[in-house]
Amino acid sequence: MLFTSHSLGSYKTTNRIVMPPMTRSRAGKGNVATDLMARYYQQRAEAGLVITEGTQISQQGQGYAWTPGIHSPKQVAGWRKVTDAVHEKDGLIFAQLWHVGRLSHTSFQPEQKAPVSSSALVADGVEVYVAPDGKGPESGIGKMVQHSKPRALTIPEIKQTIKDFGKAATNAQEAGFDGIELHGANGYLINQFLDSQSSNRTDKYGGSLKNRLRFLREVTREVVDVLGPKKVGVRLAPLTTLNGTKDDHPKETYLAVAEMLDEFDIAYIHIAEADWDDAPLMPVAFKQSLRDAFSGTMIYSGKYNKQKAVSALEQGWADMIGFGRPFIANPDLPYRLKHDFPLAQGDPDTYFGGGAEGYTDYPLYKNGKQ
Repeated sequence: MLFTSHSLGSYKTTNRIVMPPMTRSRAGKGNVATDLMARYYQQRAEAGLVITEGTQISQQGQGYAWTPGIHSPKQVAGWRKVTDAVHEKDGLIFAQLWHVGRLSHTSFQPEQKAPVSSSALVADGVEVYVAPDGKGPESGIGKMVQHSKPRALTIPEIKQTIKDFGKAATNAQEAGFDGIELHGANGYLINQFLDSQSSNRTDKYGGSLKNRLRFLREVTREVVDVLGPKKVGVRLAPLTTLNGTKDDHPKETYLAVAEMLDEFDIAYIHIAEADWDDAPLMPVAFKQSLRDAFSGTMIYSGKYNKQKAVSALEQGWADMIGFGRPFIANPDLPYRLKHDFPLAQGDPDTYFGGGAEGYTDYPLYKNGKQ
């Protein structure tokens, strides 16, 4: 079942395996996607769907060193190299549109001002990756530091940020992407509006569940108006507390999110399950409730292997499965999974920053060997 085709929005996939977003911090000067990045994504184009690493919609949206943007003409041109390379292999690729919100540092911000968020709340102990010496990604020299204290977005600024998402969707279309995914998970800006403990707003964007949904609703409407609903997905993380976000009533909140997104008739919801060792398990009953609330494709990612993926598809609460870290060291992951070949292990020291080593130099599995 993992290797059957699937209707995903406007497209037909070749299999049900997804390469989910994974930050690799290898963008070039000006946060432009490089030829090396094009090679990386092309190597993995055998996935039924490739979703890019988080791609900031504006300078204000950046929170980590050497991550790509999609808000300048040079960035659009850089991503065109990536999409052309993936399409040469008949792959399907969506851009993940990203605004980190408070999870940034003043060194990334315009005029080195404070990052922005739903509220002026600090996530204590939550760090971001910076390049203190100003060198490029090839140096691989970065460090983790506490994110800078944010300020709350004003309502006019919220409206401009929504427009920035729409402009990024237009740019993604110009760059040749097949669609976009809104990053509403893992403690970033959309998530900071959604989850009850990361917002203390008292205006129409905070407080009640209806108000906390408003930002995601308006961003979704903006990108749907640009691309049409069938080229839009949204990533959510109902139970993770990653990067300091937590909701007091996650089932109520995220079922309401799923119902709201179903009204837009978007292509998919992508659930990021907590994947650390002692993470809370997401009950199957919760997954089934989300399935009942949303009529589009449901994608799940988080420590899946072939057996767990097939079981999820057979139970019906998932339609496609994302394999994250395995795709790093196994560019031919679908081939290996299909034939039950062993999987190579990635080198964590090369995950962020650097060059081709640990990025595009993992070998394919051919003739029964690496």
